[in-house]
Amino acid sequence: MIILKILIGIVFFSIANAEPVKKNESYYQKKLCDSLNGKMEFVLDDRSRVDCLTSEYAIEVDFEKKPYECAAQALYYSIKTGKKPACALITSRKTSRQIIRLETLAAAYNIKIIFIER
Repeated sequence: MIILKILIGIVFFSIANAEPVKKNESYYQKKLCDSLNGKMEFVLDDRSRVDCLTSEYAIEVDFEKKPYECAAQALYYSIKTGKKPACALITSRKTSRQIIRLETLAAAYNIKIIFIER
């Protein structure tokens, strides 16, 4: 009985101190694309895939640490689809070196930035 109580205590302690479940990029991609009535994973003629294609935007979804990849892919998808480029950045904050750099690129190349709360 004591062993059972110890095990139950360990389980409750583990649950109480567990980190929140980290979600992958596709979770946020689906959430965003559904909210915009877009098409997920739109396949281009070269077999690359636009994360979310809407009537107006070709959107790349990436985590905050990959601003250059996000911007470059958004621009490429824009060229291939004729839609405006957009970069959806998954982040828990709205200011960082990465975000400032992305905002500089976005201003120069007319890339819309969408923040997705992590």
